[in-house]
Amino acid sequence: MALLQIAEPGQSNAPHQHRIAIGIDLGTTHSLVATVLSGKPKVLNDVQNRRLLPSIVHYGDNTTHYGEEAKPFIIADPKNTIVSVKRFMGRSKADIKFQHPYELVGSENEMPAFETRAGRKTPVEISAEILKQLKDRAEDSLQNPVNGAVITVPAYFDEAQRQATRDAAQLAGLNVLRLLNEPTAAAVAYGLDQESNLATDRNYVIYDLGGGTFDVSILRFSQGVFEVLATGGHTALGGDDLDRLIVKWAKKQLNIDVLSDEDYAVFIVAARQAKEQLSTQDSVELKLLEATLTLDRPTFESIIQVALDKTISVCKRVLRDAKLELTDIQNVVLVGGSTRSYA
Repeated sequence: MALLQIAEPGQSNAPHQHRIAIGIDLGTTHSLVATVLSGKPKVLNDVQNRRLLPSIVHYGDNTTHYGEEAKPFIIADPKNTIVSVKRFMGRSKADIKFQHPYELVGSENEMPAFETRAGRKTPVEISAEILKQLKDRAEDSLQNPVNGAVITVPAYFDEAQRQATRDAAQLAGLNVLRLLNEPTAAAVAYGLDQESNLATDRNYVIYDLGGGTFDVSILRFSQGVFEVLATGGHTALGGDDLDRLIVKWAKKQLNIDVLSDEDYAVFIVAARQAKEQLSTQDSVELKLLEATLTLDRPTFESIIQVALDKTISVCKRVLRDAKLELTDIQNVVLVGGSTRSYA
């Protein structure tokens, strides 16, 4: 079977080399690592058979916790528990507009550092910690050293954010073979190149709403090659923002203007849990500050509509950039956990 070719603007084909390589999805909320074994992709689990690694790092006095082990500290020690670090990658301190419990240091025009109990940690260093966990998982599973990695990034990441990702990988001891745009990776993962009617050119919209970023790309599959016709997105729009909209609603219901960092962490965790539960339930209860709020599905959808409208505006712009109409699109692929909020 011929290898799928991917044509992306500004990228050339690298010479083929035999190497043990892994693929990493470095996500805002969760990350994972995979490889190809006997010609088939395989996600590599940790020793407890878990596929996903929550993208969380907690810095304690003498110990650093990662993933699931770091989760309890989101509420217990929010200032030293870094979540959604991907949203800080390659961005200046002045760009960080959303509420968070962290003490950021550095000049307004530079990527900030987090003041933690283990000292100052940059977003690159924290991302490297997550990547190192995935690299170690892969080497333990494969019983061989990893020579390189393909890492997915949002298509709308600018060069500063891409370079920050490369720097984090290098710090983790990984040789970056390629940064692959997430919508293109999704097209391959969903097997769009394997559809039966390959004699006809087909246009696909990849709508990717993850934990912290939104991407939309229009791909054309023609004669065995995916061509990216247009791409757009928002590097600060995702599931985290849906959580914040729920928090905003809850504060209004409880007549609260300002939350302490500790209470804010509690509200965010409750909002995220409610959002996830509403994927399968008609209503949920949020227990906050000795009060109980009921959030039903229609109310939730009205709360997040402002964020969804932003994604639709981006989609319309990308369609114009590709010089296509809605009738020219054969399929839409929804990617990212946040699409479950309204699919």
